[in-house]
Parts: sequence; C-alpha cells; structure tokens
Amino acid sequence: MTKNIVNEIANKLCLSPKGILAADESTNTIKKRFESINVESNFESRRSFRELLFKTKNLNEFISGVILYDETIKQNTSEGIPFPKYLSNIGIIPGIKVDKGAIPLSKDSDEKFTEGLDGLNERLKEYKVLGAEFTKWRAIINIDSTKNYPSSYCIESNAFMLARYAKTVQENEMVPIVEPEVIMDGNHTIEDCFEVTSSTLKKVFQQLELHQVNLSGILLKPNMVISGTNCEEQASIEKVSKLTIQCLNENVPKEVPGIVFLSGGQSNEKATLHLNEMNKLFKDLPWKLSFSYGRALQQPAILSWKGEEKNIKISQDALFKRSKLNSSATSGAYSPNDEQQIL
Repeated sequence: MTKNIVNEIANKLCLSPKGILAADESTNTIKKRFESINVESNFESRRSFRELLFKTKNLNEFISGVILYDETIKQNTSEGIPFPKYLSNIGIIPGIKVDKGAIPLSKDSDEKFTEGLDGLNERLKEYKVLGAEFTKWRAIINIDSTKNYPSSYCIESNAFMLARYAKTVQENEMVPIVEPEVIMDGNHTIEDCFEVTSSTLKKVFQQLELHQVNLSGILLKPNMVISGTNCEEQASIEKVSKLTIQCLNENVPKEVPGIVFLSGGQSNEKATLHLNEMNKLFKDLPWKLSFSYGRALQQPAILSWKGEEKNIKISQDALFKRSKLNSSATSGAYSPNDEQQIL
C-alpha cells in the first residue's frame, strides 16, 4: 500500500508540463532577499509574500507542488486557511523541507554535511498531519581542486544521510526529493563538474539501493552539469545539456519517475534555456525532466513586489510568466523570444 501511495504522488509531481516551486528558503536566506528590496523580514512580511506567490491566478497550470519551510507550513492565508490546505484545494501538492541545514564535515574541514535525522520521524508525522505529501533534503558538495574537494568522505557521508532520510520518509507514506547539489561556485571546468556529479550520483544510488528505498517513489533534484561560476570557459547551452544527460543516463536508474533540476545560481533565463535544450534534444528518456526552482522562479516576483500591496498583481504576473516559460521548457517548446511576451 505504501509503495502505491508514494509512487502515485511522485508521478503526480512530475506530471508534464508542470514543475515544482521551491518556497522553502530558511529565515536567513529570505532575510537577505528582502534586504535587497529594503523590506524588513518578519513573520508577517514572510507570510504575505508566500501568500502572494500561492494565490497567483492559474499557477496550478504550471506548478504541481510547492516545497514549504517549517514556518510556512504552519501559516495561513489572510482568510485563515492553512497554506497546505489552500494549495491542496487548488490542485497543488504541499511539500516540506525537512533537513536541518549544513554544518562543517569535521573540525578541520570546510566541506559540508547535512544534518536532521534526529527527530525526523516525529517531524514527518507532524508535517503529514499538517498536509505535506512530499519532502526535500539537500546535500552540499563543493568542488575545489586546490583542497582536493570533494573528498570521498564528504560524498559518502552525504549519500548515507540522503538514503536514511529517503527510507524514513517513505515509511511515513510520503515522497522524498533527493537533492545532492554540486555547487556552481568556483573556477572548475564543466568536465570537473561532470566527474564530481557522476561520482556523487553513483554513491547516492548505491546507498538508496542498500537502504531498500523504492526508487519509483522518489524524485531526484540534481544540479545540471555546468561550468563553475568563475571558470574562464563557460560551456555552451548545448554542451551543458548533452553532458548533463550523459551523466544522468550513466548514473540514474530508469525506475526513478522524474528528475526536477535545481537552478543553483544560474540566471533565470539560463536555467530555462538549459532545461529546454535537454527536452528538445532528448525525447526518449526513461524519466521526466522538469524543474524545482526557487530563486529562478521567485526573483522577478520579489523584485516587482518591493513589499508593497499595490504591486501584488505585477509580482504575481512575474511568477506566472516564469512558471509558464519553464513549463514550456519541459517539452522543449520554449524560445528566448518568449521572454519578451506580455501575459
């Protein structure tokens, strides 16, 4: 029964032509984003902005699920409807970020290790009562050749945690989104990124299988294979697409129903272009290719909003537009000319 439930939710989440809106920024992260528009970050301003996003008219045409944060899943609309219930009522599946963030891997290292297994089972039971049907856990893998990063220890430790998390989530009849993110920051080449992403995915799936996780009831949220932010040679859209698909073909079992990419510091347009190119070039992949973007969907909305009620409609229009463009990219139908269209 559990297997059927999680498989059904996983398939609904990656149902074409929809993707996932990541609205699970920590309080610190959203504080920085609000500072960029001179808005104080407090309980009510964060609630108001999330309400604005969720109430965007016809958002459910392009968005299948929303990842919430611990604070947000317990908040209500201005009419008093809990956010998870509001989302469910309009056909969007509520999800929740469940990891507790990254800490140093060891005293002498600045590699990262994600914690949050302690108390996870109890938190999942609470989140399920609140309406969550899927979850997310992010692991952070940095590339730095001068320090021989990532270490095998870092990859192995994070892969183990992702698998333990995924198993616990499925035991609670929820879908785990498994997010091993190889960070863009650095001067590494796209070939370096390919090698590290490949090693990471290999270890993650070894651990998932070791823990007997039902692969048909998970979603993978990986980085694209891409040049480091400071790399002198930035790979073309086509090269990113081809190397990303090669990496996935070599490491992701066909049982996984969907791959929902993170944007990971790419510009809004680049994140859409890369997703589109993959879906345009590769038509017979075993898994759906979609998006689970946070900043790459929200940034135009937050810049339009500026914390002012009079800007709610144009902010929602900005979110609707980026959601629609990324939806087009899930079938390879996006064109850069679409960026100029007025909705």
